[in-house]
Amino acid sequence: MDPLTSHFWIGIGVAVLCGGIIGFERQIRGKPAGIRTNILICLGTAIFVQLGTTFGGMNTDPTRVLGQVATGIGFLGAGVIIARGGHVKGVTSAAVIWTLAGIGAMIGFGRFAPAIALAVVTVGILAGIEFLEAGVRRLRSGEHAHGDDSTSGEE
Repeated sequence: MDPLTSHFWIGIGVAVLCGGIIGFERQIRGKPAGIRTNILICLGTAIFVQLGTTFGGMNTDPTRVLGQVATGIGFLGAGVIIARGGHVKGVTSAAVIWTLAGIGAMIGFGRFAPAIALAVVTVGILAGIEFLEAGVRRLRSGEHAHGDDSTSGEE
């Protein structure tokens, strides 16, 4: 992990890019973890995993870092979940935090292209599912397709 190498800075850039892609989607939807938070989660995870791979030796196992990151990220994700009046909010934000850690881990292990692909897929899932949910809500509420009410057959 030498800041004088291009590999180091490419990893930093990919972490910022991936966190920023997902964070932008969260920010424009007004979610609790926005651009800065998402970038820092992705970057922080990449740093810890990269550090774990840097210190080699007979008694080291870089995959142990993954377990510790997963535990820490679990606590961070739990912090965005709120239960009020029988409704639980923030579970998707917690899942995004979990996913960001996975993407950051990929970056820490030098898997830059798959990390970027997964960031794009994550945003696709977040935006695409919201689009589908909106369509289902319209169908459930009885809203009809374009046109006036006289074409619906209802009086």
